[in-house]
Amino acid sequence: MGKFRGRERERLPDSAFAYIDSRGRRLLPIHDAAHVRNALARFGRVDYEDESARDRARLRLLRAAQRHGIMPIGFLAGQLEPQRRLPTGNVTFLLSDIEGSTQLLRDLGDGYAPLRSEIRRLLRAAVRGGGGREVDTRADEFFAAFAEARPALAVAVEIQRQIAGRTWPAARPSLRIGLHTGRPTLTSSGYVGLAVHAVARVCATGHGGQIVVTQATARAAAELPAGIELMLLGHYRLAGLPEPVELLQVAAADLSRDFPPLRVA
Repeated sequence: MGKFRGRERERLPDSAFAYIDSRGRRLLPIHDAAHVRNALARFGRVDYEDESARDRARLRLLRAAQRHGIMPIGFLAGQLEPQRRLPTGNVTFLLSDIEGSTQLLRDLGDGYAPLRSEIRRLLRAAVRGGGGREVDTRADEFFAAFAEARPALAVAVEIQRQIAGRTWPAARPSLRIGLHTGRPTLTSSGYVGLAVHAVARVCATGHGGQIVVTQATARAAAELPAGIELMLLGHYRLAGLPEPVELLQVAAADLSRDFPPLRVA
């Protein structure tokens, strides 16, 4: 399959692409059988703005495959059973949340959706680059899983560095990040178990720019990534968890270290 030249691509109608984002970028051309096959192979590598956008692109792609007589059996298996690609056993979860999202929405109005989409693109790229897997995206939260704790810590730091170092067209966002390591159960609908609840509680304790992790993640990491250290915050009782949890803050030379007390009852 040859590559498009600029003018050839420009002449194609919007209907010849499976995905068009809010900035008008046209991705995954599906105007002929060769490009449909290529789009099926590349579908999982595109950074979609949200799950509804992914669903729309998936539907357009499947319709194009049907028109060209292509049976996307492997694609369907991968889309219908994504849990096969998620790590099992001892898993480190990373959960991020945009702090002050309600106020940002009030301030930015229609500009909030593009800001959140840009944050999601940043998160997906960082997680993918660190060997992690995206599990779920809801509202202002981004949930990922790693087979090992050490790269999860490195990715969390990289995310905060990029958020702090990037020039944002509107207000600068602020993310809190929580990490926890446990042995969840992987079902056809995703992860279940206490570890999932724990990482949500840990993330909720933090402040924008802060990375909070449990002692379980610290132990699982064994050797910390270069330039990263952990600061003990203490033992805390978190809602829904049977025992107090020892929490630590991830620190690096170019990240803020000073935050208010954790948000715990």
